[in-house]
Amino acid sequence: LTGAQDGSVRMFEWTRPQQLVCFRQAGNARVTRLYFNSQGNKCGVADGEGFLSIWQVNQTTSNPKPYLSWQCHSKTTSDFAFITSSSLVATSGQSNDNRNVCLWDTLVSSSNSLIHAFTCHDHGATVLQYAPKHQLLISGGRKGYICIFDIRQRQILFTFQAHESAVKALALDPSEDYFVTGSAE
Repeated sequence: LTGAQDGSVRMFEWTRPQQLVCFRQAGNARVTRLYFNSQGNKCGVADGEGFLSIWQVNQTTSNPKPYLSWQCHSKTTSDFAFITSSSLVATSGQSNDNRNVCLWDTLVSSSNSLIHAFTCHDHGATVLQYAPKHQLLISGGRKGYICIFDIRQRQILFTFQAHESAVKALALDPSEDYFVTGSAE
């Protein structure tokens, strides 16, 4: 799965040089992040205009429409994570009201899909990582701060400054004992 600055999203197969599917054409907002869910049957695309779109992967048409597309953040959606069986999604981004990390339920109507919004990360959240064993979300922000959220209790557990500049990467070890951050500096 590839996403580009021009907004296009294409899926390829390892043994074929041609694309299998074009989920989005060029001319859309730049792609900020894309992932497959853990089952591999859905893919999601976050973009620079604050939208998250999700497609079924096993499409037979060459230009399928997303089964879900909504504006998660008013400025940009920078990252997202499929939670549980991919019916719950967490997003990070930048919104005018500082609700920069959000939980969404994809099984209800778009007007009721926001489960919880965390007010955090002045100037926006840049990256997001889900720790399934501990039911935690870890986010990094533009000012170098890390926030750790308990998604069961829907509260912020910890906030600390890890870097002097924007957090650009988060990685979690498989046993969830450690996480690593990378920054713009």
